[in-house]
Amino acid sequence: MPPGLALRGRLATGARRPETPRGSGRGGSGRGGSGRGGSGSRPPRSGRGGGPRRAYERARRAWDRPLTAYYVILGSSLLITVLGLVMVYSASMIKALDISKPATYFFGKQFLAAVIGGGLMLIAARMPVKLHRGLAYPILMVTVFLMILVQVPGIGMSVNGNQNWLYLGGPFQLQPSEFGKLALILWGADLLARKQDKRLLTQWKHMLVPLVPVAFMLLGLIMLGGDMGTAIILTAILFGLLWLAGAPTRLFAGVLGFAAVLAFLLIRTSPNRMSRLACMGVSEPDPEGGCWQAAHGIYALASGGWFGSGLGASVEKWGQLPEPHTDFIFAITGEELGLAGTLSVLALFAALGYAGIRVAGRTEDPFVRYAAGGVTTWITAQAVINIGAVLGLLPIAGVPLPLFSYGGSALLPTMFAVGLMIAFAREDPAAKAALAMRRPGVRWKTMRRRVKKRSSGER
Repeated sequence: MPPGLALRGRLATGARRPETPRGSGRGGSGRGGSGRGGSGSRPPRSGRGGGPRRAYERARRAWDRPLTAYYVILGSSLLITVLGLVMVYSASMIKALDISKPATYFFGKQFLAAVIGGGLMLIAARMPVKLHRGLAYPILMVTVFLMILVQVPGIGMSVNGNQNWLYLGGPFQLQPSEFGKLALILWGADLLARKQDKRLLTQWKHMLVPLVPVAFMLLGLIMLGGDMGTAIILTAILFGLLWLAGAPTRLFAGVLGFAAVLAFLLIRTSPNRMSRLACMGVSEPDPEGGCWQAAHGIYALASGGWFGSGLGASVEKWGQLPEPHTDFIFAITGEELGLAGTLSVLALFAALGYAGIRVAGRTEDPFVRYAAGGVTTWITAQAVINIGAVLGLLPIAGVPLPLFSYGGSALLPTMFAVGLMIAFAREDPAAKAALAMRRPGVRWKTMRRRVKKRSSGER
């Protein structure tokens, strides 16, 4: 039995702490009561060894509170988004002026997407879990339809060689494959939860079908447009769902091996992807101009030092570093805010990932566990791939940094997914009780009920 349930059980059965003998109190005349070295004396509060340990215990108790995951998810996601808006404005000014636009052109579009995404996050956070499950199939069908529409000539658009965009009019475009991540998580979590309720996940065919075929259908539609980075994230989500469902090692290794062989063939048959793979770990571009982006990303990080050159003072964004406000915004962050800024971003993503794991690990609802685990896998894997590419540890996959990089198509589903995790954190019974106690009048009504229960002779 978990410690929390055992503690609640002892309290419910009326278990009490053993009473202290009368003669053993402080200053008493009993055994050990008179003298500093007696067995009944309390340890001094100001001891050297007790300070760090007491601080650690306080921090551990604070971290174990019911609302910790709720506040960590909300706070870390909002901080990442706000800091991302600042860095998008700083990194995109020169790019906007270069295309004869106002300096706030990209920032304005990102700010509008953040406002809409904030509304989606609030709606998702207030929606009950049943409604989220009800939206799983409609979101999947609409996403598949839009991804098919992208491949229709005259409707879909090509950006940077990838046919994954829909034109919405004016300066606005939509990338449906970004919503495919959210669709796979909601639909896959609902599918696995229903099969777990019927105890069907012990059979391989029920664990794989139809989850893996539908995921491969989404991957095929994405790869038709040539977007290898989004396909990698979708594959990571699929593996995360299978791992949470308890897939056997042989099954997991088989799916992973098939995906690895397929990825090798896709990379081997594309000169562009092979060139990206060859740029891992380079420190300077080759004479023909290859690995230019990877090398200048390292230059930006190296020139930042401990605290950076100052907000807005980047040199690499003046045309040296391609995509400074999208895929390589982390490099501009390192140049302008230094190691302190990049470590702060990493700490915020680590806190968000840990809180997501905590929500998935403490729930008894299988849908909540699969969906929270899938969202955590999505955000964490995408952050690792983006930052790893900037650091030269991974190939450049062309994926944005979640909640941080420029791009409304990526920001909107991610903020909805964060609202999804906030809703799950609020659904925890202990969190519900803690939130109810914070409503105006609830504590006062509770105190009045306690007063009425006292006997007439008690003061």
